Amino acid sequence: MVSDEPIFSALSLGGNLGDVRAAFRFALERLASTPGVAVVATSSVYRTAPWGKLDQPDFLNMAALLRVSLPARELLDLCLAIERDQGRARIEHWGPRTLDIDILTYGDYVVEEPGLTIPHPRLADRAFVLTPLAEIAPDTLVRGERVADLCSRVDASGVNKTDQL
Repeated sequence: MVSDEPIFSALSLGGNLGDVRAAFRFALERLASTPGVAVVATSSVYRTAPWGKLDQPDFLNMAALLRVSLPARELLDLCLAIERDQGRARIEHWGPRTLDIDILTYGDYVVEEPGLTIPHPRLADRAFVLTPLAEIAPDTLVRGERVADLCSRVDASGVNKTDQL
């Protein structure tokens, strides 16, 4: 699934183990050096309390907007490879991690395949994802709704901007 024209895709990056900012930089450099991927914009870094599993360190989160000519599945494979290169171990659901990269949007495509759902199924409920995304792509549509509007409906009181990467 890819068109002849590049597609804008939004990613969420998060982590709470090790040097998370270095992991973010590594991920963005790796994405930018991949043929068919251009990093168009990156958000500030935000500190957030853990979500789902609460007995772990705070997370750092950010968003990135890409222009891609890769199919969605290849983009997912690239993100998973970057996570593995940064020591990501999938041991515990919602547990601590060195780096997590989620594909939030892939143009206006809706993808529902094994292991890949776009738009991200919990995007509209997560302030730690919406806040950074709204900073760089407020007018992006997710199932017909602007990211800025989705962001205005979630409690973002625990999402605190730290600075740029």
